[in-house]
Amino acid sequence: MSTPHSFHIPVMGLGYTVDTPIKVAPLGISSVVSIMDDHLLEEMRKIYSEKSGLPFFPISEKSTDYRAERIKAYLNLLQDLVDKKLSEIKDFESLEDDSFLSYLDLLPSNHPIHSLIQEAKDADFFQKQLYIAQIREMIQPGSIDVNIMTKVDKLNSDADGNELPREFSDALSALRGFAMSKIEGAVIFSAGMNPALYAYAEQFADFFPNSMGEIKKRIILKVSDYRSALIQGKFLAKKGLWVSEFRIESGLNCGGHAFATDGFLIGPILEEFKANREELKTALYDLCQKALQEKEKVSFCGMPSLKITYQGGIGTHEEDEFLRTFYQLDGTGWGSPFLLVPEATSVDEETLQRILAAKKSDYFLSHASPLGVPFNNLRTSSGEEQRKNRIENNRPGSPCYKKFLSFSTEFTEKPICTASRQYQNLKTKLFQTGAISQADLEDTLAKDCLCEGLSAPAILANGREPKRNLNAVTICPGPNLAYFKGIFSLKEMVDHIYGKIRLQLDYERPHVFVKELQLYIDYLKNEWEKLGPEVNVKQATYLEKFKANLQKGTEYYQSLIDQFQLDTEEVIQQMKDQLHQALMKLEDLKPALVE
Repeated sequence: MSTPHSFHIPVMGLGYTVDTPIKVAPLGISSVVSIMDDHLLEEMRKIYSEKSGLPFFPISEKSTDYRAERIKAYLNLLQDLVDKKLSEIKDFESLEDDSFLSYLDLLPSNHPIHSLIQEAKDADFFQKQLYIAQIREMIQPGSIDVNIMTKVDKLNSDADGNELPREFSDALSALRGFAMSKIEGAVIFSAGMNPALYAYAEQFADFFPNSMGEIKKRIILKVSDYRSALIQGKFLAKKGLWVSEFRIESGLNCGGHAFATDGFLIGPILEEFKANREELKTALYDLCQKALQEKEKVSFCGMPSLKITYQGGIGTHEEDEFLRTFYQLDGTGWGSPFLLVPEATSVDEETLQRILAAKKSDYFLSHASPLGVPFNNLRTSSGEEQRKNRIENNRPGSPCYKKFLSFSTEFTEKPICTASRQYQNLKTKLFQTGAISQADLEDTLAKDCLCEGLSAPAILANGREPKRNLNAVTICPGPNLAYFKGIFSLKEMVDHIYGKIRLQLDYERPHVFVKELQLYIDYLKNEWEKLGPEVNVKQATYLEKFKANLQKGTEYYQSLIDQFQLDTEEVIQQMKDQLHQALMKLEDLKPALVE
């Protein structure tokens, strides 16, 4: 499906974009829904069924395949609501209708529909009807895509405690729910390869070409570098599964979980994709065709589309335009800035005000995730306040109801979550006996309940109360959000992306490339400080390699600086100064080796 916009709205948390397709897909904008929390999806289905005057029949946890059925039911509702809104836009009586203009006003200035409208206005009655028919055909919805975080794949048991078959795990059942739904979007696999999950996609015909050589349900891989894309892409291609898009995300300049590279910066990474794009495409195509023939399935009649996109920290039209043109990208993702657009995302009013009041120093890379992966966080969120209050009241940890992140068997045979009250109490007792250090305890107490904190905003923003009165909200914004101040309309944000207007950003905001570099330098500095004077040769060698990669990336940017023709001289000079300062900081980073 060809969508009219050059950007998409990535998944944000569990709840921030859970109903975004309803809001923006009829206007041609693609977005991504997390389908990991079936409890949240069931609550949202109830809310939107009531709003739309539709009957709601709850899906009980006692049902055999309730998780997949809940996901399927919610996605089907999304599709129905988007189709209804799209029909209202397409059924315009006049080119001046508000519904049609709401769609048209968001389109980029160079979209071909604009010239067609002008021709329609100047045509006679019969010719005008032909033009209008063409215009209606050009009104396309944004894609409803879903995200599965591959690491969130807990095995499940039935009511009697008997372990269920592998296909009932969290990730595989989520994929099944998507596969059974009526939407013709894409599933985005993020957080690395999950062989069992990828292999399970073979069970569903919609992931393979149909008789026309078209794929009804596409696969998108979110990756941090070229090597990862090649390995995962080949794994899927050997099963006859085509990757329709590689969605490259910055290792640190992003929201949510941060998967840092070994010091490889996004500019050189995009350069590698650009240089090897055709080779990548051909390699995957050959493997995929061979697998399809061996499986006696329909083969592609020609090279299918393979998109390369980037997301993470983009903040201006000039950055967006440069990324798309210089690296020949098929699109970009704009995430965190849309948290300030109520027409696009679900953020409750209190959380919005906390974001607006936050200082740049309030954005930090935390240890909040029970997955053990660095997590972008906000110090002033109500979720952080709740976590600290529980510690002060000698009640650390969270009651664990959803158990999506229950992976630790350190104390129990049955896995529990490291953010749970049970785990943190057990860890605290270890500290009291002197079995673990203060640092180990603090790392444990930093863990927060993401299942509740990341889903609560969607319920609150829709005027409802989350179950069990768990209203504390966890915010997972990228560092880029610190430079946006204000509540914006959807049109304002889209116009800013396309360069029709310029939103007033914090004057200290560095270029997207520079910001990521600064984040990596801080990350490397913290890694060295964590090791202290006890760093051994192996650790020092790794960190020196990390440092060398950052230096090489910085020098790459210095050689690229003259290509930034869209930016002002002031911006370019600032970049030059900041890149020079970054190299000086890197030079000063030296570990104390212990022989």
